Amino acid sequence: MYGRRKPTTLEAELVPLPSSPESSTNKRQNLLAMDRTVLNKTLLNHLDSMPNVKFFFNRKLVSVDFRKKLAWFENRTKTDPAKSDDIEVAFDLLIGADGAHSAVRYHLMKFVPMSYQQEYIDKLWCQFHVPPTADGDFRLPPNYLHIWPQDDSMFIALPNLDNTFTSTLFLTRSGFEKLDASGQVVEYFDEKFPGVVPDLITEAELRKQFKEHDHLPLISIKCSPYHYGSTGVIIGDAAHAMVPFYGQGMNAGLEDVRVLFDFLDRHPNDQARALSEYSEQRTPDAQTINDLALGNYREMASDVKKPLYLLRKWIEENLYIYVPSAGWATQYSRVTFSNMRYSEVREAAHRQARILNGLVGLAALSFAGTTLWVARFGGIQQAKTGVLRSISLVAQQSQKLLQG
Repeated sequence: MYGRRKPTTLEAELVPLPSSPESSTNKRQNLLAMDRTVLNKTLLNHLDSMPNVKFFFNRKLVSVDFRKKLAWFENRTKTDPAKSDDIEVAFDLLIGADGAHSAVRYHLMKFVPMSYQQEYIDKLWCQFHVPPTADGDFRLPPNYLHIWPQDDSMFIALPNLDNTFTSTLFLTRSGFEKLDASGQVVEYFDEKFPGVVPDLITEAELRKQFKEHDHLPLISIKCSPYHYGSTGVIIGDAAHAMVPFYGQGMNAGLEDVRVLFDFLDRHPNDQARALSEYSEQRTPDAQTINDLALGNYREMASDVKKPLYLLRKWIEENLYIYVPSAGWATQYSRVTFSNMRYSEVREAAHRQARILNGLVGLAALSFAGTTLWVARFGGIQQAKTGVLRSISLVAQQSQKLLQG
């Protein structure tokens, strides 16, 4: 996908959201939307081909002693529930990648004074399936994430390889309760997300999927540290479960693996130091993307409808695309298309935001002057480039001042 688009109605022209440079002009960078089930199967097949990897399914972790380096697993397939046949496993390093409700994290807390914060946000989500047209085509342009922003609620649609869309409704808990009680799901969609019914989903199918599909909570988890000594560490959602609004949950988990093994390779003879440095560096980065994910809901569902926000984004993205010598980059591009640490991304974004707040006023004056110039001499593209270069000069000087 090249970015995000906001349909006002499905019959209207799709309006590009300037929330990333990829949403309009920069086609060299694009987002890959993957089917998680297919990805899991691909990874499992690859691991299964490795001679030093063994799989054990239907085993539940019931206890861990990180000092003795022993773990106990319950056999969930035993024929006699009254008979204990737990399995004891010795380990050198236990890596917990077991999700938001991590058993490894639970047992790790018994050995290390871990700070822990858990928050269920006031949003539930329900997934919907959008089939292809009768001709087998996509019902919407496939190279975009489509968003219907409505402040307290939001509907999105992501394309799949089989010409379908996976769509999701995000709504407050009380909103779901009202729809459950009233049954007026179609009426709600007609009011909030015009064109979805019947162009994407029929009335009957919308009611059916809303009733049959789970309405699931969204959890945000922060904790610290991520390790104990040289014997245990947690990664992914086990360490930093986040809401899905930045699309970085799985990416952050995969990056955990890269960063962890960077430290293990750096200290091959001192595993305790490797885990300590990993935990020290990764904690602020993971907590930053956790915060950015929470904040991005407001951007996706509310800010994109505000003219001042759109102007700021237009300036920011055009500086990034057309005047790269200014050293400017959007927060979105840094998060999505670089290995820059999340905490450093946020610092850079805050610095640029202070500059942009002043540039918005300058842009308004520049556009007014440019309009008069174009009316007299012509040359819209030249005028646009001139305005951006003028703004970039101010931005460069402002960055130098802020950096000291």
